[in-house]
Amino acid sequence: MTRPGTRAVLAWMAFSLFLVAPWLAGCTQDPPARGQASPTHGVTPAAGRPLEDPPVVASSDGVLKTTIVVERRKVPVGDQLLYATTYNGAFMPPTLRVKPGDRIDLTMTNNIDEDTNLHTHGLHVSPREPSDDIFIKIGYGQSYHYEYQLPDDQPVGTYWYHSHADMKSEAQVAGGESGILVVEGLQDFLPPSLQGITEHTIALKDFQVEGDAIKTHDLDIGASTNRTVNGQQNPEIRIHPGETQMWRLANIGANIFYKLHLAGTHFDVIAQDGIPVQQVYSVDTLVIPAGARFDVLVQGGDPGTAHLETLPYDTGPAGDKFPQADLATVVTSGTALHGAAVPKKFAPAEDLRDAEIADQKVIVYTENGSKTKFSINGRQFDPDRTDFTATLGTVEEWKIHNNTKQSHSFHIHTNDFQLISVDGEAQDPTHARFDTVDIPARSTIVVRIRFADFTGRTVFHCHILNHEDKGMMAVLDIVPPDAQSRKRDDDQHDDHQDKRHDR
Repeated sequence: MTRPGTRAVLAWMAFSLFLVAPWLAGCTQDPPARGQASPTHGVTPAAGRPLEDPPVVASSDGVLKTTIVVERRKVPVGDQLLYATTYNGAFMPPTLRVKPGDRIDLTMTNNIDEDTNLHTHGLHVSPREPSDDIFIKIGYGQSYHYEYQLPDDQPVGTYWYHSHADMKSEAQVAGGESGILVVEGLQDFLPPSLQGITEHTIALKDFQVEGDAIKTHDLDIGASTNRTVNGQQNPEIRIHPGETQMWRLANIGANIFYKLHLAGTHFDVIAQDGIPVQQVYSVDTLVIPAGARFDVLVQGGDPGTAHLETLPYDTGPAGDKFPQADLATVVTSGTALHGAAVPKKFAPAEDLRDAEIADQKVIVYTENGSKTKFSINGRQFDPDRTDFTATLGTVEEWKIHNNTKQSHSFHIHTNDFQLISVDGEAQDPTHARFDTVDIPARSTIVVRIRFADFTGRTVFHCHILNHEDKGMMAVLDIVPPDAQSRKRDDDQHDDHQDKRHDR
């Protein structure tokens, strides 16, 4: 591992200031409250450092122009100084903020010694280069210029960006290659009394440690891990009694699940995977598989301290058991505010339950007993093979069977989907749009997908990246209607020729 001396010294000086500054700021204050015992660390890191939302790079005049440099360097990660695979020199890189109809003009430079690339997770953009083409390989020392044109009707909410390098996604995302992307406009659906409320990014990233570096290879999903919020361990989130805040909850790690809970309050969900809901719904806990996002409203209760925590979660007999862990300390204090009413109806949404179905597909997830090979319909991922074809402008119904004894997830690129049922139980259409959902062990989901606007080869896969890299991904080619007609004509011609030959 290359360890430039000057860089390491400067990083250590920066990290020392990073630790000392909050201590100096808090000299005249009461000592921070201690958290409960954490299964990961034995003791939850003391709260007191305020939550830091990531820096923002925003579009201007319809264009977001930026660069991302991928490099291996020693940086503050949680409460440690570790080698990480960074975007622009940080474990928690800038949040990219755009508006529907904007263009993203992004140059990625690769300074690590293996291929990498970029995926704008959830965006409804072209899968062809120079847009969201995950088959691109950016070699060491090379740069690639991406251009993403967002449609005018791009759903507004929280997305993210990360490496999608073939067979290397887990290592690179676990090492740090992920950040938040926001399509602005979600607050426009709120009533006037709630517009302009405080927003916080709650980006959930975890890391395992090996020596003085984040571990990236031979990861054990169920091993003890360090969970962070925006790269911080147990930061403090402040809210007034009665105040309503909007939190962008995003699991942008490689593999693990979160089951979020905040004692004394609930989450009012206003968007899922960047897609506004038709009707707001309230939950006490939110299960967030790797890759998923929820935009929620949270209201401050009585003065006091509570922990934003992830509760124990079991992914099945052959899966992993994740223990409880505190993620942040929420301090409710200050002048009480009059609690604003949370709306029930929110945003318009398309309902595909009555749509004409052009095709039905059956997708089957399987794995071998040693969990070294994961498959879709009996085949492991091959980027040179097209596994499925869909026709632009049509709606398809997919039945996805998880024939394993652990949870997997379903994520598709380019287009989102409507979750119709889980194990035969119909889902509420007012909040059923996703791009990533969990499929419990031995369960079946049914989804409907409208293939709109874009053609080209793309993929769908389990977003537990360990499973994806070991084969649980397939290639989908979205083709124009005339291409599908020509294919049918060719198949019929070949069949006719075969019959003539048989005679």
